[in-house]
Amino acid sequence: MDSFVNIKTFVLVARYRSFSEAARHLALVPSVVAKRVAKLESALGTRLFDRTTRSVQLTEAGEKLYARAGVLVASFDELMTSVERDESQLVGHLRVMAPNTLTLVWLGQVFADFLARHDKITMEITLVDEAVNPAERGVDIAINGRSASYEGVVDVPLCSTEVVACAAPSYLARKGTPAYPAELADHDCLVFRANGMSWQFHSPRGAIHIDVAPRLNADDNMTLLRAAVAGMGVTVLPRYIARNALATGALVKVLEEYPVQENWFKAFVPRRRLGVARVTALLDYLKARMQNVDWAAEIVMEAWLPTAAKRESLPG
Repeated sequence: MDSFVNIKTFVLVARYRSFSEAARHLALVPSVVAKRVAKLESALGTRLFDRTTRSVQLTEAGEKLYARAGVLVASFDELMTSVERDESQLVGHLRVMAPNTLTLVWLGQVFADFLARHDKITMEITLVDEAVNPAERGVDIAINGRSASYEGVVDVPLCSTEVVACAAPSYLARKGTPAYPAELADHDCLVFRANGMSWQFHSPRGAIHIDVAPRLNADDNMTLLRAAVAGMGVTVLPRYIARNALATGALVKVLEEYPVQENWFKAFVPRRRLGVARVTALLDYLKARMQNVDWAAEIVMEAWLPTAAKRESLPG
C-alpha cells in the first residue's frame, strides 16, 4: 500500500509541477511529499523529476511513469468514489486536451459552464493543437480537428467548421490573385503547423492536394490572422476566425471555386473511460454545445476583434 501512496503522490506532483501544490491537495507538508517521491525514486532506481528552485520538470523516466500511473490512480479513485458517492451527483477529476485558439475564444467558456453545473468536479485542461493519443497521456478526452485513429480509443464527431482561403487586398495587389490551387506554389503561404504543408481543395473532378512552402509556419490561428491582415500572404482559416476580417474587407476570399476541405472537431476518448459517468457527462455536454461552433465562436470573436482598425491597434 505504501508503494501506491507514493505513486499517487508522484502523480499529483507531476500534474501540478509543484511539490507544495501536491502537498496542499493531500493536506500534507511539502517535506512529506518529497520523502514519498524520494522513496519511489529509490525503489525504481531512477530520478523522476529535475528540480530547481523555480521549477519541477519530469525526466524521461518520469514522463513514462506518469503516462501509466495517471491512468492507474484515476481508475483506483473512480473505483473508490463509485462505492461511496451519491450516484446522482458527479464527482472526481477530468483531464482534457483541447485546441489552443478554439479554447481561448470559446471552448474555455463551455468548460467553465460545465464546472458550474457540477461543483464536485475538478478539471485539468491542456492546450495542444497536434494529434495526441489520450490513452498514452492518461487523458479522459482529447479534442482536436486532426484526422487520427488510435487502438483502444473511440473518436466521437462533435461538429464541422468551414475553412476559407483568404488574403489581404494589399498582398493580392502586390502578388496577384491565384486562380487555381496550383498557383499557390508561386505565393507566400501562411500555414497552420498542425495541418502540415498540404492544403486540400475540392474541385468538380475531386479533391486537389497542394503542397505549399510556408513563409510563416505557426501553431496558432490568431497569429496567422494577424499576419494575413498585415499582407504577408495567403492563408486558410476557420470561418469563425476570419469572419470579421472578411466582413470589414481586411481580408478577401480567394479560390472560391475551389472550396477548402471543411474541418471536423472530434473528441478522442479511451474506450475504457467511456463508462465513467463524469467523462460521459462532459462528452454529452460538448456534443450539445458544439453543434453551432461557427456561430458561437464568431460571437466571441466579434467581442475580441470587432474591426480591422482595432486589430491593427493591438499591441505588437
